[in-house]
Amino acid sequence: MRRKLVAGNWKMQGRHAANAALVQGIRAREAEYLGVDLWIAPPALYIDQLAGLVVGSSICLMAQNVAREDDGACTGEISAGMLRDAACVAVIVGHSERRSRYGDDDAVVAEKFGRAQAAGLIPVLCVGETLAEREAGQTEAVVLRQLQVAIDAHGVSALASAVLAYEPVWAIGTGRTATSEQVQQVHRVLRAEVEKNDADVSAGLRILYGGSVRAANAGALFAMPDIDGALVGGASLDADEFVAIARAARVAH
Repeated sequence: MRRKLVAGNWKMQGRHAANAALVQGIRAREAEYLGVDLWIAPPALYIDQLAGLVVGSSICLMAQNVAREDDGACTGEISAGMLRDAACVAVIVGHSERRSRYGDDDAVVAEKFGRAQAAGLIPVLCVGETLAEREAGQTEAVVLRQLQVAIDAHGVSALASAVLAYEPVWAIGTGRTATSEQVQQVHRVLRAEVEKNDADVSAGLRILYGGSVRAANAGALFAMPDIDGALVGGASLDADEFVAIARAARVAH
C-alpha cells in the first residue's frame, strides 16, 4: 500500500515569527497524522530556519524550485546539491507558476528533475492543464505530454524515486477544485501510462492532487484509489487546516 503524502507549498509567504508559530502548531498535533508523510516547502530563504524547527519531528523539508545547473556563475540560483546540504529531501519541479511565469517548459522541467535526482532529492513533478485546455478536451494529452518528457529524458525507472502531482491550473488559488471523480480519472490515466512501461513502478508511484485542497474536500479526494495525497497551497499556511488535511489522509490510509 502506498503511504499517503501531504505536502505544503508556502509559495512566497512567511516571516521568521510566523514560520515558527506555524510549525509549532503543526508539531503540537503530530499524533493526529501519524502514518502520513508530511512535507513543507518554505521559501528558500527560510529553509535553514525550518531545518531547525522540524528537528525531532516527522516533518520533512521540500524546496519550491531548483537550478538547472549544479554550481557556478548562476546569480540568484540554488542548486540541488545546496538544497540537499540544507536538509531538503525533495523539490517541486514543473509547478504551473514556474511554467507560466518563469519559462520552465517541459524540457527545462525534465532537466531540473534530473538535477534533483542526481543530488539525492525526490522530485515532485507537477503536471496539469489550463481551463482552456480542459474545455477543449485536451486534459489527458497535456498531462501525458508533460509526463512523457521526463520519462524520455530519464527513463520510467526514475519515477520509482519521484512523486507526481496533478494540479489543474484552473483550480490553483481560485477556490475552485475538480471533483474527486475528475481527479481520479486523471490520476488513473497517469498511472496507466507508467504501467505500460513498468507495472512495479506504477504500483508504487505516489500521485498527489494539487488544486485548492481543503479539509472540507480532502476526505473525498483521498478515498479515491489513485489519489495518494495532496500538494497543498494556501491551506498549508494554517496549522489547523493543514493538520486536518493530513488527518483526512490518515483516515483514508
